[in-house]
Amino acid sequence: MQRVTITLDEELLEEVDALMHARGYQNRSEAIRDLTRSGLKQVKEEAVPEALCMGALVYVYDHAARDLSKRLTRHSHDHHDLTLSTLHVHIDHDSCLEVALLKGQGRELKQFADEVTSSRSVRHGQLVLIPET
Repeated sequence: MQRVTITLDEELLEEVDALMHARGYQNRSEAIRDLTRSGLKQVKEEAVPEALCMGALVYVYDHAARDLSKRLTRHSHDHHDLTLSTLHVHIDHDSCLEVALLKGQGRELKQFADEVTSSRSVRHGQLVLIPET
């Protein structure tokens, strides 16, 4: 491992320290390593939208909303080549959570996720992409 010296202003250092304590890091180096990995991952995703990625799309929706289940199923079938597996969980009487494991070009996965999460009555949604190296 290499030792690197960096200079941070007080406000940024306070934010790093707050993150360190909130997530239980043992020291600043661990927190900064994770932040660096996260930033590099984001830059890679943005720079190469054609890159092959694995993804997890997590979303919560109102299962009683008119035709929503049918529309979501249609989205999945329209992009069947991207979906590896899906997990469906009933949260309560009105809400369902789905996790779709995806594989494909980053741009295609983001487009699919946008179609799903922008559907009316989808309450929350987030895509996590991991570029293949």
